[in-house]
Amino acid sequence: MADAKTLIVPKGATGVVVFADGSAVFGRGFGAVGDAVGELCFNTAMTGYQEVMTDPSYAGQIVTFTFPHIGNVGTNLDDVEADLPHALGCVVRQDVTEPSNFRNVEPFDQWMKEKGRIGLAGVDTRALTRMIRLKGAPNVVIAHDPEGRFDLEALAAKAASWPGLEGMDLAIEVSGAERLWNDGVWKLGHGYGLDEAGEERPHVVAIDYGAKNNIFRNLVKAGARVTVLPATATFEQVMEQQPDGVFLSNGPGDPAATGEYAVPVIQKVLEADKPIFGICLGHQMLAIAAGAKTIKMHQGHRGANHPVKRLSDGLVEITSMNHGFAVDADTLPANVKSTHVSLFDGSNCGIELTDKKAFSVQYHPEASPGPQDSFYLFQRFVEGLK
Repeated sequence: MADAKTLIVPKGATGVVVFADGSAVFGRGFGAVGDAVGELCFNTAMTGYQEVMTDPSYAGQIVTFTFPHIGNVGTNLDDVEADLPHALGCVVRQDVTEPSNFRNVEPFDQWMKEKGRIGLAGVDTRALTRMIRLKGAPNVVIAHDPEGRFDLEALAAKAASWPGLEGMDLAIEVSGAERLWNDGVWKLGHGYGLDEAGEERPHVVAIDYGAKNNIFRNLVKAGARVTVLPATATFEQVMEQQPDGVFLSNGPGDPAATGEYAVPVIQKVLEADKPIFGICLGHQMLAIAAGAKTIKMHQGHRGANHPVKRLSDGLVEITSMNHGFAVDADTLPANVKSTHVSLFDGSNCGIELTDKKAFSVQYHPEASPGPQDSFYLFQRFVEGLK
């Protein structure tokens, strides 16, 4: 096991990822200068790095991109899933090049710098990904100093002292304020316009545990009128909106920790017989509300190419995923049936309550980035409210 005291910073290295055991991976830093501590994970998507960096579900995490060319199309004002990036930083194979896309507004390097996010380039991301697969997602510090001056011993100690995501409620940190949502999905040449649905459309109250904006856009596209409430919304605040249905969003952190205040609200919504649709963290907390348990995964699922089998008819959906916790299928009570499973590892990817109008999926049917195989879920939910 490496000792941070004996490591020498290679000549030309301006960035580093330091592990809790003192080992380190050096490269070329970009973006913001400084350091950040979090969980190192990997994402296998070939597109959508800006959406990934701004996905609130990545709060507390540093993303290793397995696709080598990150930043080559720059950044723009449309491909964001939240007002601020929530991933702490990223690790990439190739240096960020000059942007080559007609939609570019700002180079990725400059965007990262302005957003206070640290990047590390010139790393063998395939080897790093293999290490995560074998050993699990580690706690690390990512650091950038243009002069290449790093106190490796102090950075290793910082990584070792970070408690990790298990038991951590991050939804409360990334949740937005109450607001009405009117934007539909993005269209080239049109931007985020209003959908054609009329004012008499069903009213959905979406509880924001760290939602991606495209979730709300897809609810609008499916024909809903959407009011967004923060993660800490009470049952009374939800019902004051007179919803036809309640949506439970994705989000970061441990579902059991967020569930301490969110699950009692969900249980009361179930008792009130309001239809529920949940995604990712919302899926996990619906399962907890129904009596199941969740578990921390070895490496998690993050990418835009995850095959999921729909158990009702055997159809396979290619899905977008981003989660490090999962519903323990062995703990599902009798009134909850499994509806989807991962074809990668057999983990639970969907449930439905047999005695309530409530269902959820572990993956992201709104994509951004990713395939659009699963938009039917938004349609199913909204049509069921009419």
